Amino acid sequence: MISGASSPYQPTTDPDYLGGTLGRLKVAQLILALIAFICIETIMECSTCEGLYFFEFVSCSAFVVTGVLLILFSLNLHMRIPQINWNLTNLVNTGLSTFFFFIASIVLAALNHKTGAEIAVVIFGFLATAAYAVSTFLAPFRPVCGRLKRPMSSCVGWLWEPLASLTACAHSRAYVSQSAGSHLTLSHPVMYL
Repeated sequence: MISGASSPYQPTTDPDYLGGTLGRLKVAQLILALIAFICIETIMECSTCEGLYFFEFVSCSAFVVTGVLLILFSLNLHMRIPQINWNLTNLVNTGLSTFFFFIASIVLAALNHKTGAEIAVVIFGFLATAAYAVSTFLAPFRPVCGRLKRPMSSCVGWLWEPLASLTACAHSRAYVSQSAGSHLTLSHPVMYL
């Protein structure tokens, strides 16, 4: 009988991420961006189409990028590319999506013809804005301790991490430094949240 620790078959998804707040928010963002994109595609006529095209671009781009990030985080694929600061990437994505969804929703609300599809698009645009805004606020607090096999609750969430220590968390550094007999010194600025 093979035990779970020595088994070559390990889970491919991160249940901590998908079941947590950030994972649920990412799924909600994906669904809202998709619904907004579908609603914008149902509009057949427009007199000033620039706002409509801008909203279409924003909703489609947000859907694609958020979908890719959801796949990367839920399947732990982001751990295979440690050169990229994924917390910062997620923060930039959610921040830009919040800003552009907000602008596109305001423009479409100002230029719409009060049809049902246009009203639905504006509503889903503002809902997507709210979902991305909450995720933007929570993005810096995502823990980064994937390869350490430590419980996520023991890691300190931080946003800015140098490339030399992408897979370490504060507790592990202190433990490793104390067990090696040296003092914990940080030669680079790290922002702990």
